[in-house]
Amino acid sequence: MDRLKERLGDARRAVLTLHDILREPPSVIVRDAAIKRFEYTFEAVWKAAQLYLTNEGLDVASPRGAVRTSVQAGLFAPEQAEEALAMVDDRNLTVHLYKEAVARQIFERIPRHAGLLSV
Repeated sequence: MDRLKERLGDARRAVLTLHDILREPPSVIVRDAAIKRFEYTFEAVWKAAQLYLTNEGLDVASPRGAVRTSVQAGLFAPEQAEEALAMVDDRNLTVHLYKEAVARQIFERIPRHAGLLSV
C-alpha cells in the first residue's frame, strides 16, 4: 500500500504541474512545456492506475489495458474511457514524433486531458 500511496502522490503532483502550465499565457514555449508535462503526467497517472488495478487483482500491462480495465472496475464511465483512449493516442504521438501541426492540435486538447487525468 505504501507503494500505491507514493505513486498516487507522484500522480497528484504531476497533475498540479500540468494545471500550472495551462494557466500561463499561450506561447510556443508554454505549448512545448505543456506537452512535456502532459507526457510525464500521463505516465505517472497510468502507472498509479496500473498498481491500483493490480492490487485489486486485475492484470494490466498497457495504458490502453488500464483504461479498459478501469471501466470494468467502475473507475471510468464508458464515455470517459473513449476520451482516455484518445488521450493515449495523443500521448503516443507526442512521445514518438514531432510535427508542429500535431503539437498545436494536441496542445488544444491538453486542458480536456488534464481534467480527465485529475479524476
